[in-house]
Amino acid sequence: MLSRHQDPIIAIATAPGRGAVGIVRISGPQLKDWADFLCGKSLHARQAHYLPFNDAQGEPIDQGLALFFPGPHSYTGEDVLELQAHGGPVVLQLLLARCMEAANQVNAVSGMPFLQGLRLAQPGEFTQRAFLNDKIDLAQAEAIADLIDASTGAAARSASRSLAGDFSKEIHVLRDKLVHLRMLVEATLDFPEEEIDFLQKADAQGQLDRLQSQLSKVLERTQQGALLREGIKVVIAGQPNAGKSSLLNALAGAELAIVTPIAGTTRDVVQQTIQIEGVPVHVIDTAGLREGEGIDQVEQIGIQRAWDQIAAADAVLFLHDLTRQHMADYTQADAQIQNTLSTQLPQGVRLIHVWNKCDLAQETSHVSVPSKQQHDIHLSAKTGQGIDLLRTQLLAAAGWQPANEGLYLARERHVQALKRVQSHLEIADAHLRAQAQSLDLLAEELRLSQSALNEITGEFSADDLLGVIFSSFCIGK
Repeated sequence: MLSRHQDPIIAIATAPGRGAVGIVRISGPQLKDWADFLCGKSLHARQAHYLPFNDAQGEPIDQGLALFFPGPHSYTGEDVLELQAHGGPVVLQLLLARCMEAANQVNAVSGMPFLQGLRLAQPGEFTQRAFLNDKIDLAQAEAIADLIDASTGAAARSASRSLAGDFSKEIHVLRDKLVHLRMLVEATLDFPEEEIDFLQKADAQGQLDRLQSQLSKVLERTQQGALLREGIKVVIAGQPNAGKSSLLNALAGAELAIVTPIAGTTRDVVQQTIQIEGVPVHVIDTAGLREGEGIDQVEQIGIQRAWDQIAAADAVLFLHDLTRQHMADYTQADAQIQNTLSTQLPQGVRLIHVWNKCDLAQETSHVSVPSKQQHDIHLSAKTGQGIDLLRTQLLAAAGWQPANEGLYLARERHVQALKRVQSHLEIADAHLRAQAQSLDLLAEELRLSQSALNEITGEFSADDLLGVIFSSFCIGK
């Protein structure tokens, strides 16, 4: 895609389907003469012109608005023409075809086609050109896609802050301080007999300490922003008829999963995304975990899928049925599941014990309610008792910090890049404390730190990274 970034491009920039307004967007160098020819009049910069959109025979396709944005003062940094018509798919396709046809018509003045090489845009190519023309950096480009895909109000507001450059500004501050420290260290390599005194007088250690401290704060905010974008994956696990499907329905506030007294009703994964304080929570109901006879092949597949989901979870809700705690076979099966979870659950995954049907347990005299341990929750999926507490525990398990005002949206790749910066700075700190013998290694670790930092905003990103990022965009962006 990068090798063709000088070609004029065109796309329907609105979502497929019917709507009040549809937009055809064209971007490229020197569009003015072609735009005037297409619209049948001279277009003034950044002014809306109401006019007919005619076909090659002069018959109207539609009437709408034409807006011309001369580069570099446009979204892409190139000349941009937007044609706003009625949002019917046939109308927009006819308008797009007319643009392609008009591009190949010969300009009477130059004797050449008006817009030779006009082609359909690739996904994300408009935004990629904005990045290549220094209108936005890579983090801001990703924020555009995140703003379009935002599933919560909090995510949309945070994506807007990232698009405005809040996240990029923090990265630039870190980069500037890192560059200053790099310059200081590398300058001393030319004067080995004075390097230690020079670094001490320049407070290199203090600069590095402050840089690490600021990096930790940025990393913490970035992790919160990534959580707001990515959400948390929560798997509900337990024996059949413990109330897993009922709990999913209670969390979602809708009857999503089938609930019956028959063991093994849920045989496949059922997933629903809910919002808790603006954080997406992907709740997954799984088949009941059990062993022994009476399990058919379909249920066995469902059980295996349940364990696969558990292995990829951020948090697991181990659901227990309080009304069956007096049954030896039930408690033994729970213990077996607990042992398996202890060995198979990845490190860092929060396991929350949820004791369901507390409303029925309180009415049954022979049921002994287990004492509550830390992170244990007693609730009733049927009545809703304890559901709010569970929601709070899920956010805590994800590491969410409430009242995150001014939070910007971030991605997991940003978090991983900052963690690499942190790792390189820790090694650099060790080299600096080792003094003269390790200053060349110190300089290299600082260089690697800056390289990882630059990946976030795209100053030195490889073409394949750009291709992966922009290919996830919609066509008209």
